[in-house]
Amino acid sequence: MANLTIKERLESAGFKLVLSYLDKDPDANIPKVLNWVDRFDREDNVKVQRDAFREVISDPNNNMYKLIKKVWTEIDGGVRRKFFENFMLNATAIGGGRQKKVREEHGCNSPWAILMDPTSACNLKCIGCWAAEYGNKLSMSFETLDNIIEQGKQLGTFMYIFSGGEPLVRKKDIIRLCEKHNDCMFLSFTNGTLIDEAFANEMLRVKNFVPAISIEGYEEATDSRRGAGTYKAVIRAMDILKEKKLPFGISVCYTRNNTDVIGSEEFWDDMIAKGALFAWFFTYMPVGKDAVPDLMVTPEQREFMYYKVREFRQTKPIFTIDFWNDGDYIDGCIAGGRYYLHINANGDIEPCAFIHYSDSSVYNKTLLEAYKSPLFMQYRAGQPFNKNLYRPCPLLDNPEALAGIVDRSGAKSTDAVSPEDVHVLCGKCTEAAKHWAPVADKLWVEKHPDKPLTKTEEPAEAVAACKGCTACGK
Repeated sequence: MANLTIKERLESAGFKLVLSYLDKDPDANIPKVLNWVDRFDREDNVKVQRDAFREVISDPNNNMYKLIKKVWTEIDGGVRRKFFENFMLNATAIGGGRQKKVREEHGCNSPWAILMDPTSACNLKCIGCWAAEYGNKLSMSFETLDNIIEQGKQLGTFMYIFSGGEPLVRKKDIIRLCEKHNDCMFLSFTNGTLIDEAFANEMLRVKNFVPAISIEGYEEATDSRRGAGTYKAVIRAMDILKEKKLPFGISVCYTRNNTDVIGSEEFWDDMIAKGALFAWFFTYMPVGKDAVPDLMVTPEQREFMYYKVREFRQTKPIFTIDFWNDGDYIDGCIAGGRYYLHINANGDIEPCAFIHYSDSSVYNKTLLEAYKSPLFMQYRAGQPFNKNLYRPCPLLDNPEALAGIVDRSGAKSTDAVSPEDVHVLCGKCTEAAKHWAPVADKLWVEKHPDKPLTKTEEPAEAVAACKGCTACGK
């Protein structure tokens, strides 16, 4: 990895030494990896992650410990070593240090991950998906994608996630990026239908690409939203990846129509049996002119998923994140460059994949300039957007916060087909936010009695009063 400081070179050498004997006795040596991270993370850049990992490895009967052991029995050794090196060393230890330096020197966010769309093209047309509106109109060249990664690494970002459109429409360019930036970890949200044996062999060769395959439940639910035959194609892709000992996970959007299935033990066990190592959970967001607000979950369904994800975390060997209901683990919203941001296929730099507003483009600003732009600084000033971290989102849970941010920053809609006024978008979420609030407040009081909610000024109201200056230091 180029442009390493002396300290970073020492960290890299030490970590690779640990990895060199890790395979010999995982039970004995997994803790040594954590000891190494402790040694070099003296400024506690990743203390939360270290503490969580230490809790996992302290109990061999813990289901997360069992998941880690599965990585040794079910994943190709070269892929496993590359994952540990790129994820734990580069993205976490070295990247964390660089991100902290950016925050301190420039007073802005610097993300752990960048989500970007190589293309707006997709081979499916899923109900309620904004990407289906765009067709193949937009794309970023290989050179543009490469430049984003080069800039990102200097600022501490070694984790890159592809979305779209369907990213694997650009298979060859994605593999080229994996080859050139073999110090980075690449993940892709994909419908899975373009994963074949040839592409799996390329994944096995580059070793630093992991797919998160979108699935809506079983065949009826998946095909009803994504098209006939999609479910069978997804399962075929999973079979190929499992046979070749390649890691993959699932990306699950729970809606009003499929929550019972998504939250069922049968579904979780089936995905684990098929080889999924992780699951990203999203709830449906009514973004774009073709959005279907009736797909938004009820408060009861969102609460149901809150309990089910936490229940199965204790009993199932699969790593899970629910990006809305897990706000208490990550102090609210992770967007706006706090942990991640989104760059669409037109090059617009957006706070979030669901927030299609921007005041910066990769074609007229550097990444650092974008992080210091009015839109991203407004995000930084407002986070967290609610004292109740079960209401983390500035759109779904606090729509007045997003409307204020966009208005004050002067950000424009980036929808390539039908620009959407932010007040229209937020209006589609007002009722959902209103009905979720008492449920979320009840959950918060019950689960976090040491952090009582008060009637004093809410962060969402505070950001509405923010003038976008730098007086507060944010």
